[in-house]
Amino acid sequence: MEARKSTGKYWIYFFLWLVLMIVMLISDDARPFFWLALPGVCTHFAMAMDIM
Repeated sequence: MEARKSTGKYWIYFFLWLVLMIVMLISDDARPFFWLALPGVCTHFAMAMDIM
């Protein structure tokens, strides 16, 4: 069997990126650039789910 690796730090990174993206969506100045946070959210979610 394959050993399970710890994904705790990836969950923390995912939630930090998610908070950043939500703040960018709320902020009027940063709203046009919220898509810059999407790669971080998607990548760390996939790593936390152990897909990558």
